[in-house]
Amino acid sequence: MNTAKLTLISALIFGSALGAAADSKTAKVDPKLGVESFDLRKAGDRLLLNMTLDAAKLRMSTNREMVYTPMIVNGTDTLRMRPFAVAGKNRFYSHVRGDKNTKEPVAYRAGQVKEPIVYKEDFPYAKWMEDAKVEMEAQERGCCSKNGDVIYVPVAQIDLVPRTYTADVIYVTPKAEAIKERSINARAYIDFPVNKIEIYPDYRRNPQELKKILATIDSVRADENLTFKSIHIKGYASPEGTYANNERLAKGRTQTLAEYVRNLYNFKRDMISTSYEPEDWAGLAEYVASAEAKQTLRDPEGILAIINDPAYRGKDDLREAAIKKNFPKDYAFLLAEVYPGLRHSDYAVNFNVRHYQTPEEIMKIMETAPGNLDLSEIFVLAQSVKQGSELYNKCFELAVQLYPNDPVANLNAGSAAMERGDKVLAEKYLAKAGDSQEAQYMRACLAAMDRDFDKAKSILVRLGNMPQAQDALKQIDKITANNGRHFQQLTNAIPEPK
Repeated sequence: MNTAKLTLISALIFGSALGAAADSKTAKVDPKLGVESFDLRKAGDRLLLNMTLDAAKLRMSTNREMVYTPMIVNGTDTLRMRPFAVAGKNRFYSHVRGDKNTKEPVAYRAGQVKEPIVYKEDFPYAKWMEDAKVEMEAQERGCCSKNGDVIYVPVAQIDLVPRTYTADVIYVTPKAEAIKERSINARAYIDFPVNKIEIYPDYRRNPQELKKILATIDSVRADENLTFKSIHIKGYASPEGTYANNERLAKGRTQTLAEYVRNLYNFKRDMISTSYEPEDWAGLAEYVASAEAKQTLRDPEGILAIINDPAYRGKDDLREAAIKKNFPKDYAFLLAEVYPGLRHSDYAVNFNVRHYQTPEEIMKIMETAPGNLDLSEIFVLAQSVKQGSELYNKCFELAVQLYPNDPVANLNAGSAAMERGDKVLAEKYLAKAGDSQEAQYMRACLAAMDRDFDKAKSILVRLGNMPQAQDALKQIDKITANNGRHFQQLTNAIPEPK
C-alpha cells in the first residue's frame, strides 16, 4: 500500500472517530428553549393555549433531538398535548421521512430556527383544570433508543377558579334621640245630632268611640315608661251642605270634644290643642279612587275629575253641586254610605319615652311596644346577638320599618340584607341611605357583587383614603387581574435535562 492511500484511510478513520465523538455529545450554544410569550384563555367549554417559543440558539448534534410536550397537570389528572422537537440534521430528516417505527412529533431543525415557534392548541375544558399547572416535558433523545432523562418544567399556574366579590359591610351606630317624643294617632267617629255641636256621651256610637279616646289616654298615663305631654284633636265635616255651615260644625264639634276630654281629666288648657277641616275632600277623593268605588260607583273617574279640578279651588259649594248634578245616583250613594265616614275626629296623644339601656329591656319593649324604641336602642340589641342570626336581621328590619326614611336605618338594613345575600332588598334600602361615605361605599360593594366593577371603582376612587374603599379596590383588582387571562407565567425558559 503506498503512502497516499495510507494517509487517506487514516483521515477517513480519524474523521469517523470525530463524527462519533460529536454524535455522543450535544454541541450547544444555548441549552434553553425560550418562552417569549404565553397566553391561556377559556372560550366556552374549551381552553385555548398560545405560546411563542425561541429555539434560535438551541443546537443539537446530528443524531440527537430535544422533544418537548406541553401538559396540563393537576395531581393525578394530566392532559398531554401535541409534542414538537428541535432536532439535529439526521434526526430532522428522519422526521421528514416519517420513520414508521417511532411516533414522530413535529420537528424543527436545530440551528435553522430563525423565527419564533408559534405553538397553538385548544382542547375541552374540565373542572380539574381550573387550578392546574401548564408544564413542559423535555427529553433529549438519540438513535438506538439512547434517550436522556425526562424533566418537567412548570410554565404557568392556571387560575380559573370562579371569583366573587365579598363585601366588607359597614354598619353605622345611630345617634340616640335626646328626647324620645312619640304619639299615638287614631280616629274616632263621634255622632252629633243634625246641625248640633253639643256632645251626648250616650248618643248612638258615642259610648264606644269616646271609650277609644279615653283608653288611649289612660294607656299612656298608666305606663311608667311614658310621660304624658298633650293631646291634639282635629275635626272633620263632610261636604254635604254649605261650606260655611260645615266650617261651623267642624270647629264647634272639635272644641266640644276637646272640652269634654279636658274636663274629664282636669287637664290644663294648654295640654289640649285643636284644629279642624270644614270638608274632608281628601277623604272623599281617596274613596272615589279606591278599588271598591270602581265596583260601586257608575262613574268614579268623572267624580274624581271634579274633585281635583283646580277651577273649583275655594269654591267647594260649587264643587259639591257639580257632583250632585252630573252624577245624581252616585251622589245619593256617597251621601248615604260614604259621607258619614267623613265626619270624624282624628286625635294624637303625645308623650315622651324613657331611654332603655340593656339588651334585655330593649328586647321586652321590642315585643310589646317597638315604636317606643329609637334607632340607637335597636342597634344595641342587634350588637348583643349573633351576627346574621334571625334576631339580628329582625332588628335592622324593624329599624327601617319604624324609620323608613332615615339614612342610617336604611344603610344598616341594606348592609344586613347584603350579608345574607339579598341583593334586591339591599339595593332598595341603600337607595335611601343618603350620600355619606359609608352609603357610597356600600352601593359600590353592591355594584361589585353584580360584577359591575367599572361602576364600583368609579365610586370607590372618590372615597379617597377610606380604608374599606382601599381594600375593596384591591379585591377588585385581584379579581380582574391579568385582563381576564387567569394565569400566572412561572418561567420564560425551558432548560435542557442534565
